[in-house]
Amino acid sequence: MLGIIDYNMGNLASVYNACSKFTKDVKIIKNPNDVQNLDKLILPGVGAYKDAMEHLEQSGLKDPILEFAKTGKPLLGICLGMQLLFESSEEFGHTKGLGLIEGKVVAFDKDKIEKDLKIPHMGWNKLINKDNPLFSGLENPYLYFVHSFHAITKENYIIGKTTYGYTFASAVNKNNIFGFQPHPEKSHNNGLKILENFINL
Repeated sequence: MLGIIDYNMGNLASVYNACSKFTKDVKIIKNPNDVQNLDKLILPGVGAYKDAMEHLEQSGLKDPILEFAKTGKPLLGICLGMQLLFESSEEFGHTKGLGLIEGKVVAFDKDKIEKDLKIPHMGWNKLINKDNPLFSGLENPYLYFVHSFHAITKENYIIGKTTYGYTFASAVNKNNIFGFQPHPEKSHNNGLKILENFINL
């Protein structure tokens, strides 16, 4: 069973519909007690980092997600959900994250970006990927991005990079934990292939 976490911060319908193309065993998860019964987990997210962490705490879903990560079963964070996997974010001050991957989330450095490039980074961009099961059948795909912050992490966790003024980590993997800054569910065939690969892990 594949679960998609509902903590009032995610684009649930699009993620659910995309995953439903490849499996009928998918459901939206609101009850913390349901997390332990899953085989795979997706943490979506749209919005502010601090609000997201507060919602995870208040909903009681934070600890079950952390426990799920320890099982070795696949966990995928998407957009804000990817950012929450890290130790902290600088958005609206300092907020502690889930700490599943070493690193932090920072704002795009406007001094390093050409004036004609606007923040947020929005639209289609190329992801230069390394060899990874989630990229099976893909090579440097174009995917859809919407974000003003990005992760800084260790090079060995980075499986994909994208350039917007400068190069940043756009996909990560540490053991059973995966993260994508772009939205696979909004990226047509390339994104659907990523979700299919995750479901087939």
